[in-house]
Amino acid sequence: MGGHFTLLTHLLLLLLRSLPGVCGFPFGPVLDLDVTPRTTVYFQDLLGCQQFSRRSLNYNTLLLEDDSGVLYVGARGALYALDTSNISKPVNLMIDWRASAEQKKQCLNKGKDNQTECYNHIRFLQRYNETHLYVCGTNAFRPLCAYIDAEHFNFSSGFEEGRDRCPYDPAKGYTGLLVDGEMFSASQYEFRSSPDIRRNFPFPTLRTEEAPTRWLLEADFVSSVLLRESVNSSVGDDDKIYFFFTERSQEQMAYPSQTRVARVARICKGDWGGQRTLQRKWTSFLKARLVCSVPDYELHLNVLRNVFVLEGQDVHSTVFYGVFGLEWRNIKASAVCQYSLSDIQRAFEGPYMEVQDSKWRQYTGKVPEPRPGSCITDAHRSKGINSSRDLPDNVLTFARRHPLMSTQVHPIGRRPLLFKRSVNYVKMAVHQVTALDGHAYSVLFLGTDEGWLHRAVEVGDQMHIIEELQLFETPQPVVTMVISPRQRSVYVGSNSALLRVPLSSCRRYTSCFECVLARDPFCGWDGALCVDISSRTNRSRLTQDMQKGNRACDNVPGAVVQRRRTVMSGDDVLLQCEMRSNLATPRWTLDGSDFQVYGLDSGHRVGTDGLLLIGARPDQSGDYRCYALENDVWALVRLYSVRVLPDMPFPIGPTVTTGASSTTTGPASPSVSPSVPTERPLPSPPVPLPPGPEFQTYRHMEAMYISLVAVLGGLCLVLTVVLLYVSFCTRGVYQRCKNSQQGLPESGVPHMELKTISSHCNGRRESRHGRRSLSVSNMDDMGDGFLQIVPGVGSPSKSPPPPAPPLPMPPPLPCSEYASSEYTNGMSATLPSVLRKMNGNSYVLLRQPGDPEGSTSPLYHSFTEELNRILEKRKHTQLDPNPPDESSV
Repeated sequence: MGGHFTLLTHLLLLLLRSLPGVCGFPFGPVLDLDVTPRTTVYFQDLLGCQQFSRRSLNYNTLLLEDDSGVLYVGARGALYALDTSNISKPVNLMIDWRASAEQKKQCLNKGKDNQTECYNHIRFLQRYNETHLYVCGTNAFRPLCAYIDAEHFNFSSGFEEGRDRCPYDPAKGYTGLLVDGEMFSASQYEFRSSPDIRRNFPFPTLRTEEAPTRWLLEADFVSSVLLRESVNSSVGDDDKIYFFFTERSQEQMAYPSQTRVARVARICKGDWGGQRTLQRKWTSFLKARLVCSVPDYELHLNVLRNVFVLEGQDVHSTVFYGVFGLEWRNIKASAVCQYSLSDIQRAFEGPYMEVQDSKWRQYTGKVPEPRPGSCITDAHRSKGINSSRDLPDNVLTFARRHPLMSTQVHPIGRRPLLFKRSVNYVKMAVHQVTALDGHAYSVLFLGTDEGWLHRAVEVGDQMHIIEELQLFETPQPVVTMVISPRQRSVYVGSNSALLRVPLSSCRRYTSCFECVLARDPFCGWDGALCVDISSRTNRSRLTQDMQKGNRACDNVPGAVVQRRRTVMSGDDVLLQCEMRSNLATPRWTLDGSDFQVYGLDSGHRVGTDGLLLIGARPDQSGDYRCYALENDVWALVRLYSVRVLPDMPFPIGPTVTTGASSTTTGPASPSVSPSVPTERPLPSPPVPLPPGPEFQTYRHMEAMYISLVAVLGGLCLVLTVVLLYVSFCTRGVYQRCKNSQQGLPESGVPHMELKTISSHCNGRRESRHGRRSLSVSNMDDMGDGFLQIVPGVGSPSKSPPPPAPPLPMPPPLPCSEYASSEYTNGMSATLPSVLRKMNGNSYVLLRQPGDPEGSTSPLYHSFTEELNRILEKRKHTQLDPNPPDESSV
């Protein structure tokens, strides 16, 4: 039943993939919006990173005080004060704050998980005043809060009850702020309570309304921010706090399968609740929907995962960046949408929604004065309304029943700033940097659910992902992130560790092409190195091109890998050329001319990892250059001088040789373009090798190898006899051997059959790449031994049968009949076996000695087809990544 259900699921997904706009799935033409990271950097290749990790886990709360150089960290059962310049040094301060054994026991009695929930997870950590911090933790499902003396880094007083300020569950969405001695937080605080937004202190405390209209419905909070809109306000406005969350949809949706929506809510900092109506409830609460979709393809990303607020020179130029995902957890896709504060304010000033016939519809009636949900301004004060307690009851009643706005908040440009499929972004931070062209660029740092960090830059109306970094060796989600402009670093927290990552690693770019094509606003080429532009006071000689990324780098020294390859005619040769950029495509030239690809029968194939010459011919000798083509720029990556020796017959009769080999020099090689210098001059073009002393040397070398193989065959035979005896005795024949030595009659002699021959005959074990000797047998595979002894079935009669005649030993085969003899650098000898050669990787079909000519195993044809499939699969994976610069002859 489960298999049928899985098959049905796959068929359904295939059907949805064929429909571009069905239910907002990220299939069809929308994939064209996907942005590919230019380079991929793995964990072992990270540069300039620092790591902090102690016995604690879950480093999910960070408080950065950049001016004082301190990073406060809240982990599971501990608090740390780290030096921002070196988070790895052991002198960092620590407060041990673990849940007591009694509290853990009570947590277990409540049915909670002892591996994750019954600990003290720090959820809130912020500055309270100049001398103290305020911290709250879950404390094994009994939240506590406390004050910390920042100077001595210890608790300065007793603990406070925290159940109204911190959630019980460490996995619940939560956000909180300390503003001028007042604490604002949003979460689901208790077991069965509904999520709400609260002001916890000072008195009176406020919260959201639950009846008759529930303001929040299964809300999952992700972020909050205070905007000082009272500063330089011409209308005497109040400061506002914005909350961002995802909740269950209340209005009618275009797609019934989408049950959740992203929201932004707003409250006024000076709200004190109503006098009679909405007592101890918000009078200024309003919420609106955040839309992040691609209208052309009906793709809607409705789950808000994180928000970063980038404040401009004034509060009205504030920009909100939101990370969105899909509601379906089995499909990965992410988008970043950008919103302006003016668009959010316009939504809160628009029409309201109300419940009509159990459905939310736009309200078209008369709105009372002053406008419900607005903050107290000079216009209110002129009418004698100095606080929310002075608001009329009809205004408060309308506000209670109309918390939702009809106008939706669309992103800037009405489309996502960035879309990425197969990735779940979960955290984000944004930093603005001024490039050499004088423009300020926003660099986005996006953390994924598998521990990767994407650095993306906004260029015009497009996004360019500079690189993706693997921050953790073990996949784990990024849980928190904060940027330090002073340290030019981003601090990333996860479940196992805290990392300090530089905002950019310019020294990773080793050439002018890489430095300019990266389009990294932090980096510029100074003529010899790629440097951080902030480290140079004189930037006139630095090269950078943010807009187009294709400024030429002519006459700039750069390292170009050059190799020589000498192979025999008929060999398959792979000329590797790895593209360091995921956006680059390989382009090949032969002796300065474009290398054309005419299909599978052209004798070569071009892939992302190199050029494959299939059955090399002497006319394919020459100088091969591999270029990386990116953004209309050709950058030389590798240069190969290939020499294909003709396959000539052996001379008959005596041959006279001289003591020295002759050398031949041809005309000079074509010069390299001055715009693409190489490390050394190009070698001479290939010249056919005439028969003579040098060829006779090759013949002697081949005879030496054949002799060596014969010796190894003899060793193989000896080992075979030993293994025959060992296997014979270990399979229950030991007793019969003993009886035979004592003159006792044997009950039977088992019949033995030779079954498997391993590649040990040529002195090599199975390689790490999976190279194996293969054989054909009608029996099931019994292992990787040299020989398989299969005992025969004895006669059931009591009288012992006559002893079986001894098995005739076949004449020993030379190893060339069942193994491959290889030379270095992709050379293989021609063997009288069913053989396929691929740059030194040889496979041979073993045959039983004494088989009649033309007789083959019934598995021969299927085995040959399997070999072909294996060869095709291994052409790009089983090669020596760094072949030597030597001739293989």
